[in-house]
Amino acid sequence: MGPRPPRAEALTGHPSQVTVSGELQAFIARHRVARLATAAPDGRPHVIPICFAFDGRAFYFALDDKPKQVDPRRLRRVRNIEANPQVALVIDEYHEDWGRLGYVLIQGVAAILEEGGEQEAALRLLEARYPQYQQMELVRRRRPVVRITPTHVRAWGATGP
Repeated sequence: MGPRPPRAEALTGHPSQVTVSGELQAFIARHRVARLATAAPDGRPHVIPICFAFDGRAFYFALDDKPKQVDPRRLRRVRNIEANPQVALVIDEYHEDWGRLGYVLIQGVAAILEEGGEQEAALRLLEARYPQYQQMELVRRRRPVVRITPTHVRAWGATGP
C-alpha cells in the first residue's frame, strides 16, 4: 500500500466562472463512467452510474434507450432533477495501491434539454464518445439530454497524468 495521495485544490464559483484545469479535464476524459447523485423532494439520495460527455464547461448525459422500467422522462433521476436541480457527479480511480487513488467531485445545477442546438451538440459529443450511442441514433431521434453546469469542483489524490 502506497502513501496517501495529496489533495488538489477546489474550484468554486458562479456556474459560468468555474473552469476545470487541463489536468483534471484529462482525468475526466480517461474515465467512461461517473456516478450521478440526486435527491428526492423528501431528501432521499439516489445514486446511479452514467455515461457522460464533458465539453470543458458542462457535463451531459442522455436519456437513452437502454432498457428501463418506465418512460425515460419519468425516471427517478429526472423527477429528482425537476424537483431539485442541485446534483453531484463523482468520477473516480481505484487501485490496490492506495497511493494511486483519485477522484473528482463535481457539484452543479442540472437542466433537462429537450431540443435546440445545445441538446444536439451534446448528443453528438455522446455519440462520439460511446459507439453504442451511435447504434441508438441519439441525434436522429433527438433524445433528451441532461446538462450539469458545475458550481464546485474538488479533486483529490492522483488525478494527474
